[in-house]
Amino acid sequence: MIVFPLLSATAFAETHPGQDQLVREVAKDTGKSRASLNALLDGAKKQQAILDAISRPAEGKPWRDYRPIFLTEQRIAAGADFYREHRALLDGIGKRYGVPPEYIVAIVGVETFYGRNTGKWKVLDALTTLAFYYPKRAPFFREQLKVLLELPPNHLGGSLDTLTGSYAGAQGWGQFMPSSIRDWGVDYDRDGRIDMKGSMGDIFASVANYFAQHGWEAGGPIAIRAQPDGRAVPPEVPKDWRPVAPIESFVANGFAPLQHVNPGRDAQLVRLDGPNGDEYWFVFQNFYVITTYNRSPMYAMAVDQLAQAIRARVGGPEAR
Repeated sequence: MIVFPLLSATAFAETHPGQDQLVREVAKDTGKSRASLNALLDGAKKQQAILDAISRPAEGKPWRDYRPIFLTEQRIAAGADFYREHRALLDGIGKRYGVPPEYIVAIVGVETFYGRNTGKWKVLDALTTLAFYYPKRAPFFREQLKVLLELPPNHLGGSLDTLTGSYAGAQGWGQFMPSSIRDWGVDYDRDGRIDMKGSMGDIFASVANYFAQHGWEAGGPIAIRAQPDGRAVPPEVPKDWRPVAPIESFVANGFAPLQHVNPGRDAQLVRLDGPNGDEYWFVFQNFYVITTYNRSPMYAMAVDQLAQAIRARVGGPEAR
């Protein structure tokens, strides 16, 4: 009698397409049992509502409609109150990392309305759905799911099967993806955990550290208006918002800054669809850093303008 070796049942009984291979990789990298990893993923559900939501992000709106979402009286006033409440901690972290505290507040304000809306979706559901059922960006979300499964427990705000966040799998007040928690999360209060939901120090320091590690220029500008003349040709959308040329080269092409700036400083030119027509902005290194948090130039502009509005309400020296 010929005896055939038993084949692994998991290869034929995976709950999600590609689950078995991912489990093999995580088990190999971490030593975690395949049974426990499969149990986690077996419990994760494909959510059609997540696939629907990611197909219509807010960044699909024009600037004239996007800006009013975030630059509201309620959000500005709440941001000023939030800053006052945590001012000593924010100012200390801002000084340590070279990042103005109003920008830390603005990130938390845009992402989660100062912690009020951190997301209702189970993180495992979100990342499983997007890793295995959203081909357009499956490699990115598969990597995020892999990192989530590999993170040590002290980097998470609870057990993996209970974590909640955005439809994209971001967690906490600053909406960090798993790789951002791994790479830039900070245990600021030194309690042995990176707590992106329950520790103000960890939340603020993680955002500031993210900016610092991505090249934030202490004291540098973010964005200033540019005025086109009759010769100006609207710019093409670049692959990213990294500064590419000195201001003086844009001036030569018909775009003049509306406030004083070193003509030799490198910038990029952004066109936005404003309420009164096209708006042109010179944007700099710190604007680019904000776009590494979210690639949309409208997001970065909303963060900048919210930060300025909060600083104006709170008072004190502008720390840009």
